[in-house]
Amino acid sequence: MFDNLKKEVLVIVNKTSDNSDSKMQQICNLLKENIAHYDWVGFYFKNGDKNELKLGPYAGAPTDHTIIPFGKGICGQVAMSNENFVVPDVKAQDNYIACSITVKAEIVVPLFLNGENVGQIDIDSNTPDPFTVEDERFLEFINEEVAKIL
Repeated sequence: MFDNLKKEVLVIVNKTSDNSDSKMQQICNLLKENIAHYDWVGFYFKNGDKNELKLGPYAGAPTDHTIIPFGKGICGQVAMSNENFVVPDVKAQDNYIACSITVKAEIVVPLFLNGENVGQIDIDSNTPDPFTVEDERFLEFINEEVAKIL
């Protein structure tokens, strides 16, 4: 499944007609529509010089969490740790920001540009413990490709 999606992501990234926000939106839509356990897919980016993240393109239900302070929630922790964070059960996490009562699991993978953590891809799932190492590698690939268009 991921191999075919990688090809589609490369087609999106290499389009000359679309800007980076449009390309990221298309990637969010592609992942949400094609991976059953990806119920919300979005990008967060460092908000200028502030120690906070700002919501970028996403696919899924609207969220109130358009600004997330560094250290708060899973996304805020990844902004500081620079490491992938897989949450098999959000109820077991003390520092979790609930976006929806239906969310059971979350994965956040940092996005690096020239070695600096500039953002992340965030996936919420309504399926308990759905994320594997393959999801992590796939999302790292996504972020490497997105970094090329930023």
